[in-house]
Amino acid sequence: YAVLGAQVRELEAAGVDWLHIEVRDGKYMDFGMPRGGFDIIEGVRASTGLEIEAQLQMVRPSFDVFRQLADLGVDLITLPLETMGELTMQAVSFIVDVLGIKAGVWAWQGTPINAFEQYIQPYISIVEYESRAYFWAKETGKSPHTMDPIMVENIRRLHGMVKEAGLEGEIDVMEDGGLNAGNVAEFIAAGMSVGEFSSPLLKGPNGKLQPETGEIGAAVEKLRVVMDEASKAYRNEDGLKNGQC
Repeated sequence: YAVLGAQVRELEAAGVDWLHIEVRDGKYMDFGMPRGGFDIIEGVRASTGLEIEAQLQMVRPSFDVFRQLADLGVDLITLPLETMGELTMQAVSFIVDVLGIKAGVWAWQGTPINAFEQYIQPYISIVEYESRAYFWAKETGKSPHTMDPIMVENIRRLHGMVKEAGLEGEIDVMEDGGLNAGNVAEFIAAGMSVGEFSSPLLKGPNGKLQPETGEIGAAVEKLRVVMDEASKAYRNEDGLKNGQC
């Protein structure tokens, strides 16, 4: 994290829309150590004026956690459907009405898509479905992000729920994990309005992309060109073009 601030500033200068930080408690996510702690969020906020999303990869995070995140300058908190259970909407209303910031919900691939259905409502700003390795893949202890082809249809179904509720343009649909310049267009065609990218923007064949080399800006530009072309082909100001779903 020695160059975190410089990386963030270069991402902002290159035109990224917001910053997605995964906040782990070390209990819910057992494939890696806790990361994205409050100190990281504090450092990122000091380095940028972009919106910051805190995606909570935690077991039933408390309202005190939400308040601390808001105090640190987070603009959007996304809640884990798998652990929040019956507290989800109570937490959403607290985040939106009391803290005055945006709220969303997310889940790992394997959670039924219909689990999102009751949360497709105006209080929610974004729904996120996160890809992981194929269900039959052996756990390795490494990052689980390997794009499963079923994810395109998953995003299409999630977008369909938003469209059917009349909330397209109000609720974003995010695919999280495994996106790159080679596959992002098909997700945009399926209804994705926000994509999460980490490795494509911060890693290269020779390791992590370094600030002040032009590598980060070039990585953002490479993705932006593909995404802009796909958006022009499949989207308009109201969402997906007629006949696309």
